[in-house]
Amino acid sequence: QVQLVESGGGVVQAGGSLRLSCAASGTISSIHAMYWYRQPPGKQRVLVAFISRDEVTNYADLVKGRFIIARGNTKNEVNLQMNDLKPEDTAVYYCSADIQESEWGAPQRFWGQGTQVTVSS
Repeated sequence: QVQLVESGGGVVQAGGSLRLSCAASGTISSIHAMYWYRQPPGKQRVLVAFISRDEVTNYADLVKGRFIIARGNTKNEVNLQMNDLKPEDTAVYYCSADIQESEWGAPQRFWGQGTQVTVSS
């Protein structure tokens, strides 16, 4: 069974930085794209950034120039460096990935349980 576990959330003052990490484990043949989403209080979950298997990256306009997504030390890890944080970045941040569990299977989307990021003004 594949698991995604996020870490690194917390409380930070506006203008500060946080680094989120996500590690995938379990029966994994290959990982395709990896994503970070966020869900602010009372709002829908939205895509923040993603990185392809070839490490092509893309960002939501709200975070461009402030957030950086990158693969970790292993191909099963993805990080989100968040700089110049604003109160409107407050949300639960979720890691997600398209993962192939076997060489012959189709990639499926898996989700982590989320980590809270709170930015105080």
